[in-house]
Amino acid sequence: MKITFQKLLIGASIAIGVSALATVPAQAGTLTGATIGGTAASDYLVYDSNATNTFTVANTSENVQKVISGNAASPTGNVELAASSEQAGFDFTKNTTLTGTIGGKTLTLSSLTSDDWFGVGQTTTTYGLNNLANIWFNQALSSNSTLLATFNSSKETLFNSFLINGGFQRFSDPNISYVNQDDTSGLISIGLAGHLNAAPLLGLSSSVFKLQASEIVKYTYDGKTDYLYSFKATESGLLELSDGISHSGNYEVTIKGVPPAAVPEPSVMLGLLGVAGVFATQRKFKKASI
Repeated sequence: MKITFQKLLIGASIAIGVSALATVPAQAGTLTGATIGGTAASDYLVYDSNATNTFTVANTSENVQKVISGNAASPTGNVELAASSEQAGFDFTKNTTLTGTIGGKTLTLSSLTSDDWFGVGQTTTTYGLNNLANIWFNQALSSNSTLLATFNSSKETLFNSFLINGGFQRFSDPNISYVNQDDTSGLISIGLAGHLNAAPLLGLSSSVFKLQASEIVKYTYDGKTDYLYSFKATESGLLELSDGISHSGNYEVTIKGVPPAAVPEPSVMLGLLGVAGVFATQRKFKKASI
């Protein structure tokens, strides 16, 4: 009977330990170890927030990490990369990056340069070429039916006006409000703070046109580099304090990330130690019965 009881005890302990290990979710969460870099590493702004407004705070690593910890329901503050993109003398050949670790892998988010939009070595472009500038612009038109109906016969004119007025630079400075990962699927969600109605960014009247378009962010993750943007926003519940317009919309874009490896919780480790203890006890019983 003693031997049978010992076997039952060992079996139950192993089952509990293995079951707990199998049900522990992987731990990933938000981007950690966030740092700013790129060829224009000082060209960024950090915006904190309260329940109503976003506002600039000091460019410190602590503030950068703090403001990107929100989510779609509560975007909080953001980090604006290439913050001088709308100013005279902006160097469109340089970029600003935000790099950190998520789910054990490195993720770099970057502002865009003229090379990204127009092609390597090109400082401008024309309508109809096969480059990001044309692809994005046509998607912006087709995703906003009012614009498409109004300018269907003059897309090239609108494109040229947007180009001349610095529109591509204006959409090259993404405001990163959060970077989160789903523990099970590995999906990485990135919040881009922008205008709920982006018509003024295209030189259009906000009272006439209702347009949604995020800024573009370039990413490098798990050996892949690509661009992310969205034409659908949700209300952030926030307004930038100085202009009363910016950061009113939250545009969420995603990356198909690698699911993070499961990490046993402390309670599970204790359970496994308990199993080890049972085996140690069993050996003692065997020695005592010899």
